Amino acid sequence: MTDQRLRELAERAGVAPSWRDVHGQTHEVAPPTLRAVLHALGLPAETDADIDASLSRLGGDLPELPPLVTAELGQPIQLRARPGRFQLVLEDGTTLDGTAEPSDGGAVLPAVHLSGYHQLQIGDQLTLLAVAPRRCFGVAEAAPGRRPWGLAVQLYGLRRPGGGGLGDFGTLRDFAQAAGRTGAAAVAISPVHAQFSADPERFSPYSPSSRLLLNVLHAEIDLRGAEADELEGRDLVDWPAAARLRLATMRRMFDAADSAVLAELDEFRLTRGDALETHARFEALHASLFGANPAQWHWRTWPEQYRDPRSPAVAEFARAHERDVAFHAFMQFLADGSLGAAQRAARDAGMPIGLIADLAVGADSGGSHCWSRQAETLLGLTVGAPPDLLSPGGQSWGLAAFSPRGLVQNGFAAYLEMLRAAMRHAGGVRIDHVMGLARLWVVPDGASAKEGAYLSFSLQDLLRLIALESTRHRAVVLGEDLGTVPEGFQDRLHDAGILGMRVLWFEQQDGRYTSPRTWTPSAAAMTSTHDLTTVAGWWAGRDIEWRKRVGASDSDTESSQHARENDRAALWAAFRDSGATQDDAPSREQTTPVADAALRHLGTAACDLVIIPIEDALALVEQPNLPGTMDEHPNWRRRLPGPAGMLLDDPAAVRRLSALNDKRAHG
Repeated sequence: MTDQRLRELAERAGVAPSWRDVHGQTHEVAPPTLRAVLHALGLPAETDADIDASLSRLGGDLPELPPLVTAELGQPIQLRARPGRFQLVLEDGTTLDGTAEPSDGGAVLPAVHLSGYHQLQIGDQLTLLAVAPRRCFGVAEAAPGRRPWGLAVQLYGLRRPGGGGLGDFGTLRDFAQAAGRTGAAAVAISPVHAQFSADPERFSPYSPSSRLLLNVLHAEIDLRGAEADELEGRDLVDWPAAARLRLATMRRMFDAADSAVLAELDEFRLTRGDALETHARFEALHASLFGANPAQWHWRTWPEQYRDPRSPAVAEFARAHERDVAFHAFMQFLADGSLGAAQRAARDAGMPIGLIADLAVGADSGGSHCWSRQAETLLGLTVGAPPDLLSPGGQSWGLAAFSPRGLVQNGFAAYLEMLRAAMRHAGGVRIDHVMGLARLWVVPDGASAKEGAYLSFSLQDLLRLIALESTRHRAVVLGEDLGTVPEGFQDRLHDAGILGMRVLWFEQQDGRYTSPRTWTPSAAAMTSTHDLTTVAGWWAGRDIEWRKRVGASDSDTESSQHARENDRAALWAAFRDSGATQDDAPSREQTTPVADAALRHLGTAACDLVIIPIEDALALVEQPNLPGTMDEHPNWRRRLPGPAGMLLDDPAAVRRLSALNDKRAHG
């Protein structure tokens, strides 16, 4: 087998055989990595015969028309099809007949002027034609005449009486109402994807079981008693203890449900269909198999007959455990209803956007999403990032992503149901690591993060589907475009109406912080993110202390703090230049004036939207997550300092948010 033939196959399949690092140096991807990635794409490459067969498969990979074709509203439609007569049945029932003319080796259809999913027949071929507007639903459409701002909150950290130690959609409702009264247009929340009910030790919101369903632990339920009160009073979330309490309570609620509730549940199950049923079956199976044998945590370690969600054995298990399956559907029913109530409360409080959901970049390969959508998932690979200045060894996130070939072959069905789930009860969605729409760094299971490769996706199709679903749901879209961004990619986001992110710490040039008035308008301005230090923590050097404590920094703490002094001077100078303050810089210990100035500073941003983490609105020192740590730092566990409905009543918070509101209203 020649490496050249392997490279040819890789390139045709969208696997880059080389990559360039942050220093501009080119690295060749090792043949074992190329073969592993190709195998995950369903393209064996172990032998010359395999490569020939896979190249042939790519040549005839799809019928002339795939199950779904995307197009832009009002533009001629290029198809890989033979020219000839066509019939197009639009969503509104209108039927259009015509002739597809020859064009570039295929055929071209006249422009369609109604967005939506239309049935196309050309010759003897059928396909779904997804006609999308050029841009997503925008901030200007959601909040006409306004320069809106919002708050970001880690949902689990919110408190309320009866919360039982974990923020839920009831606390979110309380917080959204309070935020609306301050003038906020949106509340961005941490991911609320479904987790593993049988294993509450796993709770990272960015490593879910499924991005199609909700984390049932966030369902609004009232918890009273000594245990619930003790958990609610803690400074950190005890996920396992809170989960056990909540799951047991919901089981009692299910067992006591009357006929009216059960009828509503039946209707919910019917409406949500296969995505809900397969997840509920997975949860019941996982509880049974993993509960009996910890070695069977991952579905690929289950007995063979249970690895296919559509096998007769799984159907028989569901019949034999009908009550357990129904219970998991019931918890989703509770969660869905209470999240919907939180979004309605946000809109009723005057928010033109309301909740902004967070869409994780992938899902745990051992979870229900991968189990139920195997044909559209990259099995045997994990998503990560190549070596860079911050992570010389690269990053491997332990997440599985969609397969680009699988998506095309299956009409992007899994991708569409994921988008619809994210936008179901939200006025916006943030796409984590949005560069994954164009390419992902994928690493074979068992390999080091350095031993990965870039895998390309059909960016144009994905952007069009996002724009179509965004307009149908009237949901704004943000993309986390931090880190290594492909050349020209941010321009593509802009053209599609997806907001980028402009974070205070990164907006520098030649050692100076740039004026927010020069920041990209088509972006969301932020003081910080959940993965970065808070403003108060940065000013106090708390992030330096944490990195030293967990061994994430080899530099001397004293010298790092000394270097921070220069950075503080630069930041304060930027605050003075923007008119956020005219005072002299406070001492390292005086963090309150810095938080005040930071919000006024961000208020002047040219960006269409400003989002302030609640930690910065409250001038808190600690950050929610410290990347690269497990138990060394209390990631995803920090509670906020008061009841959700009263957090923003703090006089200092009132002052900051009033100033921010004024800056956004008057420039």
